[in-house]
Amino acid sequence: MNWAAPPPPSKTKNKGPATLTHTRYTVFLLFNEIKNLWSTERFLTKSSGLYYSGGPCKAFSRWARDGNILVGSGLLVRESEIERMETGLSEIGSTKMFDGFNKRYKHYSSTLECSMTFSVYFPPSASSSKRFPVLYWLSGLTCTDENFIIKSGAQRAASTHGIALVAPDTSPRGLNIEGEADSYDLGVGAGFYLNATQEKWKNWRMYDYVVKELPKILSENFSQLDTASASISGHSMGGHGALTIYLKNLDKYKSVSAFAPIANPINCAWGQKAFTNYLGDDKAAWEEYDATCLISKFNNLSATILIDQGENDQFFPDQLLPSKFEEACKKVNAPLLLRLQPGYDHSYYFIATFIEDHISHHAQAHKL
Repeated sequence: MNWAAPPPPSKTKNKGPATLTHTRYTVFLLFNEIKNLWSTERFLTKSSGLYYSGGPCKAFSRWARDGNILVGSGLLVRESEIERMETGLSEIGSTKMFDGFNKRYKHYSSTLECSMTFSVYFPPSASSSKRFPVLYWLSGLTCTDENFIIKSGAQRAASTHGIALVAPDTSPRGLNIEGEADSYDLGVGAGFYLNATQEKWKNWRMYDYVVKELPKILSENFSQLDTASASISGHSMGGHGALTIYLKNLDKYKSVSAFAPIANPINCAWGQKAFTNYLGDDKAAWEEYDATCLISKFNNLSATILIDQGENDQFFPDQLLPSKFEEACKKVNAPLLLRLQPGYDHSYYFIATFIEDHISHHAQAHKL
C-alpha cells in the first residue's frame, strides 16, 4: 500500500521528498521543519496503523490516533513495532496505603503483543532485604487491574500479614480486533485466562501471560517479591482463572481461593460463548479450562480450596455452578471449603466483606 503526501503549503520550505520503506508500507516523507500540521486525513488515516518516530529506539509521537501529522526527518513505523521497542517497565501510578504502596506499571507484553498494565501492593517493611510472598488476583468480566486495588480493601490484611498483591489486567487491549468490544463477555475485558487457539483471537493468551510472563517480569524487576512463593485468587471469571491455573500448576502456587467463580464454564452461557470463540468446537480443549473437569485429574492438593459464594448473586443459579465443582471435589476427596453467604450478591461489597478471610487463608499456606 503506497501513501503519498500532498503538496506542502507554500510557506513551508520543502527540502525534497524521500521514500522510506518499512515492512510492507512505503511512505513518501517530506523533510520539512516541523512548523505546520496539514492535510491529516489525506496523508495517513487512523486506520493505517502508522506512527512517526524521530528514529528507531527514540521517543515516539503517536499521531495516527489523534489525527495529528508530524512532518520532519524520521521513520514511519507500525504500532506493534513501536511497542516492541518500548519493552521496558514503567511506573505509572503510586499511592500510599496502610504504610505500604499501591503501584501501577505498564509494559509491552511479548505474549499478548500489546501494551499491558498491572498493579502491585507492596506491604510495609522495616528491612530492605525482606522478601514478600505474592498473591495474584484475577479480576472478572469488564474489569482492569485497578478494580481490585481500588475497591476490595485487601491491602489492610495484606499489610498485616506481609503479602504482596499482584493484579494483572483481564485481557489484551488496543489490538483493534473486529468485534473485540461488541459485548462485555467476549474480547476486551473478557480474556478468560486461557490460550486462544482461533486465529482471530490469537493474541488472547492470558493463561501464558499470568503463569509465565508476568512472574518473570516481577522476578526480574522487584527483588522484594518472592515469586517462587505464590498463591492465586480471583472473582467470577477471575475465580475461574484462579482455580484452573492453580490446578494445572500445583508446583507453582501454594494455595487458591475464589469469590463466586465460574466453576463449570462448559455448562454455562458465559463459558460456552467464550470457549466457542476462543477455542473452537473442540470440547476436549474446553475441558482443559474448566475447574470441574480438571479436579478429576489434578487433585493432589496441599491446601484446602476456599470459595465464597453469595446466595443473592444474580449469576449464582445459571452461570457460576459451584455445586458442580463441589460434587467433583467430593468424588476425588479434594479438600474444598465452599461457603454460601446469605444476602450477598456478586459485587465488590461482597468481596470486601470476606477478603480478610481469604488473605488469612493464603497467609496460613505460606506459614506467615
